Amino acid sequence: MSKSDKTAEENAHLDHGVHTDPAALDELTDAASAETVAVGADGAVAGYRAGRTLRLGVELRRQLRRRRTQLVLALVALLPFVLVVAFEIGNANPNQRSGGFIDLATASAPNFVVLAMFVSGSFLLPMIVALYFGDTIASEASWSSLKYLLSVPVPRHRLLRQKAIASALLSAITVAVLPLMALLVGVVWYGAGQAISPTGDSISFGRAVLAILLGSVYIMIQLSWVAALGLLLSVLTDAPLGAVGGAVLVSILSQILDQITALGSLRDFLPTHFSFAWMDLIATDIDWSGMASGLLSAVLYAAVFGLLAARRFATKDITS
Repeated sequence: MSKSDKTAEENAHLDHGVHTDPAALDELTDAASAETVAVGADGAVAGYRAGRTLRLGVELRRQLRRRRTQLVLALVALLPFVLVVAFEIGNANPNQRSGGFIDLATASAPNFVVLAMFVSGSFLLPMIVALYFGDTIASEASWSSLKYLLSVPVPRHRLLRQKAIASALLSAITVAVLPLMALLVGVVWYGAGQAISPTGDSISFGRAVLAILLGSVYIMIQLSWVAALGLLLSVLTDAPLGAVGGAVLVSILSQILDQITALGSLRDFLPTHFSFAWMDLIATDIDWSGMASGLLSAVLYAAVFGLLAARRFATKDITS
């Protein structure tokens, strides 16, 4: 390895601080590193393979070791316990069989899960997804390590793709932790009874668990527009907080506009209009139209934002 290569590798390690360990850095650079660098006739380093740079396992482990990720997972896992304490303090009626989803939360474990997903769907889950994706490229730029990753070299399209996949996996894990923990806590405190909807419909525990599973998948896909927007803003700015905050603000603004009934059918084009369509699953006769519209809307927004992010990053001047 040449002196300049060693210096670049050391700087990349220092700039990541606690976020990058030597083992991870070795895996990032193993395709381009050698004691004697052989250059082919076409100018490429012998043995270099773009597909061996920035391996997904390395990036995912690095993100899981970050204190930010650990705190987010802990927060989501503790949320069901916080809700139980709130209901115990408020003397909720565990035999409640009528009212809205909040009134029915203590009727059974499935109802408790529905409440946990409902209260976190407006702000907490969009914020977490925005945090994972808005921090992808902007954080590397803020640590002044982005230019070293690209000089390994990691192709730009691969760098963006690997970062996005790792963030998507983290988002899916986080979203899955919430209903899983809520179901366990709910079974212990409220029992494995039927799920009861505000309309009076009731479904068995087994069917309710399946509905919760489908609802979780729906939420993951529906939040893809937040993920793609966060990725786009992460490419546009070197400030992670700005990228995360921008995606969250757009989500909040969309929810506010969705409450203005004077907009009429225009609200159908808002990305958050069908955020809670998954709640139709808690019914004997399921209406799939809302969820179908929500999935289509989210995928279209995500595709547009994702393509814009890829195009911008492909031509962006990297100075940090």
